[in-house]
Amino acid sequence: MATPRRDPRPRVTELRLSAFARHRGASFPLGRVTLLAGPSGSGKSAVLAAYEALARLGGGASLAEVFPDPVALVPERARPDAQRRRGFRIGCTADGAEGPVRLDVAVQAEPELRIVGERLTAGGLVLLETALRDPGRRTVQAAWHTAGSAPVTRAPLPDDRLGTALLPLRVAGKTDGQRQVLAAAEQMVVALRSVFACDPRPEDMRTPVLTGSGRLLRGCDNLADVLWRTRSECGRRHGLLVDAVRTGCAGPVTDLLAEPLGDGTVRALLDRGAGHRSELARLGDGELRYLALALVLFTGPGVLEVDAPGEVPDAMRGLTVLADGFDRCLDPRQRAELLRTAVMMGERGHIRFVGAVSDAACAAEAGAITVVHLDA
Repeated sequence: MATPRRDPRPRVTELRLSAFARHRGASFPLGRVTLLAGPSGSGKSAVLAAYEALARLGGGASLAEVFPDPVALVPERARPDAQRRRGFRIGCTADGAEGPVRLDVAVQAEPELRIVGERLTAGGLVLLETALRDPGRRTVQAAWHTAGSAPVTRAPLPDDRLGTALLPLRVAGKTDGQRQVLAAAEQMVVALRSVFACDPRPEDMRTPVLTGSGRLLRGCDNLADVLWRTRSECGRRHGLLVDAVRTGCAGPVTDLLAEPLGDGTVRALLDRGAGHRSELARLGDGELRYLALALVLFTGPGVLEVDAPGEVPDAMRGLTVLADGFDRCLDPRQRAELLRTAVMMGERGHIRFVGAVSDAACAAEAGAITVVHLDA
């Protein structure tokens, strides 16, 4: 019996919240399509926030950019140590050509925001380890696998950036050990980048918008500008989008289009047939959220406002969509159609999807979905 070929595209397959917000010692498996299900207060948003934070750190953002209010992420009953330090710990596993690679990060939130420890491992081997040795210096002591004349290389790294993301700039790649470190770090960074966190805001989607980059923003308020671009760029995907909108919106739908207004703005319209068009302002909140999420699922990194690794070939990178409050305002028919679309695009290798829902019953008829239940 032939061994199944390993998917070489880097992807995050597990998220770990050792101590983050309301979570302690928690781990969450992630499939192509994952639903985080639980009542209000169960920590669904915190899981997505941790994922997005790791993604931004993997893209090179600083701690201050990623965690503007870090103290709010420290577990409520966490007690400070003798030096009055408190913090949180998060991590993930990225699978790919190098096999499972684990990243774990400890962040100090008080008295100063800084990374105090980081570990990158693969196959039980520690490839990178950092530790705060001297609190008076804004660096951590890093040691990475070399397997040459010396087993490890030691050097200081800044305490406000993810060391794994900096390794390609610091490791020469001259020995087998160094090349193993680089391959694991690159797999992790590529897996973490190309994340699009979205939460469509219907109240901002009803008015015309200025034409711009044609890249969809987090709140999807510039949906009309994106449609103006995508309708002509890929007729096949636009046709699939129109079919999905026809399923999820009330009344007849023959097309979805954007119309320039002559003042530098553009508005989105539904073509109802027989010469009649409806402005998006006339749609309900659920219809607008459905339309925006459908557009996200049918597009890609070139259309969404994501930090895609441009140096990586398209065939070797993916896109992960994070949708907090995925089921908000949606009726059962709309939820089922969006999940069916997410599963279809996931099977084609175009997208991975993680959504937070109050009830996972909507996953029953949508196909291969990983459901993670959280308790309040």
